[in-house]
Amino acid sequence: MPDTYDLVVIGAGTAARVAAMRVRKAGKSVAVIDCRPYGGTCALRGCDPKKMLRHGAAVIDDARRMRSNGVVGKDCIDWRELMAFKRTFTDPVPGKHERSYHEAGVDTYHGPARFTGANSLVVEGKTLVGGHFLVASGAEPVPLGLPGEEHVIDNEAFLAIESLPRRIVIVGGGYIAAEFSTIAANAGAQVTILQRGPRMLTGFDPDLVGWLMPRLRDAGIDVQLDTEVEAIDKTGDGFSVRASTGGVSKSFAADLIVHAAGRRPALEALDLDAAGIAHERGRLTLNEHLQSVSNPAVYAAGDAAQMGPPLTPVSSHDGKVVAGNMLEGNHLRPDYRGIPSVAFTLPPIASVGLSEAEARERGLRFRVKSNLVPNWYSARQAAEPVYGFKVMVDEGDDRVLGAHLVGPHVDEVINLFALAIRHGLTADDLKSTMFAYPSGASDIGYML
Repeated sequence: MPDTYDLVVIGAGTAARVAAMRVRKAGKSVAVIDCRPYGGTCALRGCDPKKMLRHGAAVIDDARRMRSNGVVGKDCIDWRELMAFKRTFTDPVPGKHERSYHEAGVDTYHGPARFTGANSLVVEGKTLVGGHFLVASGAEPVPLGLPGEEHVIDNEAFLAIESLPRRIVIVGGGYIAAEFSTIAANAGAQVTILQRGPRMLTGFDPDLVGWLMPRLRDAGIDVQLDTEVEAIDKTGDGFSVRASTGGVSKSFAADLIVHAAGRRPALEALDLDAAGIAHERGRLTLNEHLQSVSNPAVYAAGDAAQMGPPLTPVSSHDGKVVAGNMLEGNHLRPDYRGIPSVAFTLPPIASVGLSEAEARERGLRFRVKSNLVPNWYSARQAAEPVYGFKVMVDEGDDRVLGAHLVGPHVDEVINLFALAIRHGLTADDLKSTMFAYPSGASDIGYML
């Protein structure tokens, strides 16, 4: 006999948890399935453990910048101790999450899920029938399609290595590459980034990325742009990464090679066709309510849906939307206005709202204020040589269209610009607000 539920959730990350708990609180029967430890990418394999390692790197970076400014002594990271510190957070997560599901009356299953029909799937050798299904299976690395790809590790493996290799090559130039290289370089590794495009961090303003790049190189990171990786060979003492730049062949020696060249929805193992779930080029085909266009019993959220940016707050937001739609019919649509994004480099770079290029493409009338200001107090007090901003404001209604920041504390300050954009605050509203001084927020008035 199959087990029947009002909702069957595939995945146990942020989107899955938010939706499952809301539907269960409404009195519905819920099952959650994951083939991995409960907690999802952010808590176990992504942003949270990364941020803990990055804090260690930030302490080293702070100390180095403050040399000759009163700070003395040896600055170094004990990688094993730093990893042990990370595990004080990550190790308890799966047990805590699963216990909280059980306490709420949610059934949990372990193993890969595979659809067997429009309203059924199999897991642990059992058939589950659902009134609704939520695909919240997250994302996975895009295959590189290279000879020797089996020698490459992904973000999860990097965040679990017990000893830091001397030579690390990172393939890719986005968030993961920028953040992992920052961590590893400040921990003492020789890091090389191989980016196939002409610049890194393409999701951020190009001017600000240009201001940030010298800091990455000053940390000892060798950034190779316009470089296409062709193959990876095993050598006697590690690996050789074969690549080319402008037709010129190069090779890079490595003890560890990290995949940071993009991610895609993790859907392949689900057998979507068996449930009549439309998909195209590796993506689910969804309507504006995050519902499958071909199987109305199926919804998706978070990285598996790929409707908004691949960020934890988006996953949480999607979880709320799909829960409401499953409980009360389709009446909610995701609202992705004013979602800030941050790359936790040293210093961090942050963005929210429209880019300057997007604002011009839309034909908007706006004023832009942009400057590199290492002489401002926020940078001077931290001996930080990189601090800059670009802010666009609508000429008609004075509302903030977009904000782009790089420098100390911008990972926090960007949230105030996000608040302004999402809730329609004007530049004058921000300028007339009395922020604590001296603080990162107290600079906002001078950016407008």
